[in-house]
Amino acid sequence: MLENLSAIISNPNSILALIALLILIAAFIYMKKIHFTTKMVMQLGLMIALAVVLHMIKLYHLPQGGSVTPGGMLPLLLISFCYGPAVGFLTGFCYGLLNLIQDPFILSPLQVLFDYPLPYMALGLAGYFSKNIYLGATVGIVARFICHFISGVVFFGSYVPEGTSIYAYSLIFNASYLVPELIICLILLKLLPIKRFLTLMKHR
Repeated sequence: MLENLSAIISNPNSILALIALLILIAAFIYMKKIHFTTKMVMQLGLMIALAVVLHMIKLYHLPQGGSVTPGGMLPLLLISFCYGPAVGFLTGFCYGLLNLIQDPFILSPLQVLFDYPLPYMALGLAGYFSKNIYLGATVGIVARFICHFISGVVFFGSYVPEGTSIYAYSLIFNASYLVPELIICLILLKLLPIKRFLTLMKHR
């Protein structure tokens, strides 16, 4: 038994699988607290659909995945701000599965977890900062970046040019599209009447 435990600990993929499993279990337990209403379900469906449409409008797309969109993450952030992190996690999970169908880049099942459901679930963390939407958007997108960064380090080593650090490569690669995505989202949050829109979502 100790030998099996040692083998698991020494295998990065096993550790990542355990982390991913624990995150998913914790998130689903947390999501059980959600009390769905017809209005909420309709709004979730509309925001997910809007995120899908915005994701299809690519300002630029990287060869190994990742793209800059005109605010593709904003609808998921709005759901998190409006209904809190639990609903944000659920919405992100659903969108992550749709994004996998819409724009798949698959190397392994574990890589799929860290590039699709988990990063978009991470956007739900913005719901903890609904009183400061700029901080919330930053936290959510940075959390998404961390998921993609881990995936890049563990699964995309074969794409790294010889002599280049895998950590630097993953950092630069993921920052090259997520930093512009963050900036676009922050600009839209500033320019659009977001607080009024959130009020309408909650009370309409």
